[in-house]
Amino acid sequence: MSHDGHAEAAGLWSRIFSTDHKVIAKQYLFTGIAMAFLGGILAQIMRLQLSNPGHPVPGLGVVQGIKYNATVTMHGTVMIFWVAMPLLLGAFGNFLIPLMVGTRDMAFPRLNMLSYWTFFLSTVVLVSSFLVPGGPSPVGWTAYPPLSAIPAYSGNTWGVHLWILAVALELVAFLMGGINYITTAINLRAPGMRMRDLPLVVWMQIAASIIFLFSVGPLVAGAVMLLLDRTAGTGFYNPAAGGDPLLFQHLFWFFGHPEVYVLLLPGLGIVAEILPVFSRKPIFGYRMIVWSTVVTGLLSFVVWAHHQFVSGIDPRLAAPFSLTTILISVPVAVTLFCFMATLYRGSIEFKTPMLFALGMMAVFLIGGVTGILNGSAAADIYIHDTYFVVAHFHYALIPPVFFSFFAGIYYWYPKMFGRMMNETLGRLHFLGTFLFVNVTFLPMFVMGLRGYPRRVYDPSQFVALGNMGGMQILATIGTAGLLFSQVPLLINFFGSMKRGRVAGANPWRANTLEWLAPSPPQHGNFDEIPSVYRWPYEYSAPGRDNDWYPQHVAPEGALSRKAG
Repeated sequence: MSHDGHAEAAGLWSRIFSTDHKVIAKQYLFTGIAMAFLGGILAQIMRLQLSNPGHPVPGLGVVQGIKYNATVTMHGTVMIFWVAMPLLLGAFGNFLIPLMVGTRDMAFPRLNMLSYWTFFLSTVVLVSSFLVPGGPSPVGWTAYPPLSAIPAYSGNTWGVHLWILAVALELVAFLMGGINYITTAINLRAPGMRMRDLPLVVWMQIAASIIFLFSVGPLVAGAVMLLLDRTAGTGFYNPAAGGDPLLFQHLFWFFGHPEVYVLLLPGLGIVAEILPVFSRKPIFGYRMIVWSTVVTGLLSFVVWAHHQFVSGIDPRLAAPFSLTTILISVPVAVTLFCFMATLYRGSIEFKTPMLFALGMMAVFLIGGVTGILNGSAAADIYIHDTYFVVAHFHYALIPPVFFSFFAGIYYWYPKMFGRMMNETLGRLHFLGTFLFVNVTFLPMFVMGLRGYPRRVYDPSQFVALGNMGGMQILATIGTAGLLFSQVPLLINFFGSMKRGRVAGANPWRANTLEWLAPSPPQHGNFDEIPSVYRWPYEYSAPGRDNDWYPQHVAPEGALSRKAG
């Protein structure tokens, strides 16, 4: 089958190097899932070292020294760049944007294919950096100089070189993807679909892509200078040569904090699509959520230095960056309150996608509230680089990344694969994940408030802070439980491809345009490009019971949406 000169791939080689956005989305999906389990195993290795029950020498257990440092670096790098981004942006962005705006493919299909294979190459390079003796041991996922800039500190050369190259390739891959997302959503919308008719998840994918495009340049430049310091003897970050290590921190966090919202916004967008469907009412405050997304994106560029309150920056910068940190919580809070208002007096169905969407909101609130403390310079002086920060950013990132991903995969799995996932296994997966996330990270708040530092492999050095062995063991049990809680997902995900109930085009009675396509969508997505007639956010796709509005609001046969 061919649509507008875009022929369907034939043969194994052509399917592997497919330009179809749905195939590329699944490639990102499977790569991201594989890397998620690598990152989870690395986390469990660290936890076993830190809890270390029964070992005759405290703190000298599974991995230590350089090996522990390399494990910490790889865990953080994998989870941020090779799990969160491919799952939320690579998989869902590629799969949903063309379907939800009513077009046949991305604006630049070959560039889309190139973006995935660049990302795949970066994955190979990253894993290779870990296999080199010593790995990227001293740098951490933030790669602060002088540890990262002077090869003598790492005890090796190629581990950190390969790690920097892998990060650079990954950033280039998502630059190509972001260009595609923005161009497709702006230029290839279905007839009658205005920008104010876009589904919220598309809005948030666009916003995340724009934030990424504007913020990644300084980090690429910083990474190039870091590599030159290591290989060419330059001194950009070496004070002895007239350089400044703080320069890299500014370049990194100018990207690093907007990156938080690059991950947060697509997760919120997924939740925004699920809540109305399982509340059987329209999203509340569509325009408020869109404007909140825009404001969040703008403010994300002026909060970065709250990561550097204790780094030696001018203390007069503390007040403005504390203020912007508090301000950015306002638009995010507006979005969450709109979600809560959507639930109010709704006919809520507690299906698995809805459970994960609600779980995301609940757990994310803990990360948001504790973030206010981190943004306060006075409080941050005490809790900086303690386990309190570790707990905070996991509560800030796990909900929008993993809970939103799980909600999205259960919700759009019927559209991706044409079959339904098992509801009992889905509920079991939710209960285990929700329970063990809190078992893992709540004890870390206590350890952090007692002063226990992060990134150390020997807890016995800090016995003066009090006996925290029980909390370390509890957090380790939580991590193991969290890993085992993903077994029902694996069984459900792969088993349902063959044994799941056939889904039909619109099993959730949802309203957005992707549900007009067959499940799974054919090459080219639609037999005919759909038209959108009126009102944002209420498409009334066939198969829906039209119970949200009186019949005269949405005429029979019309694709219409009414604003929340």
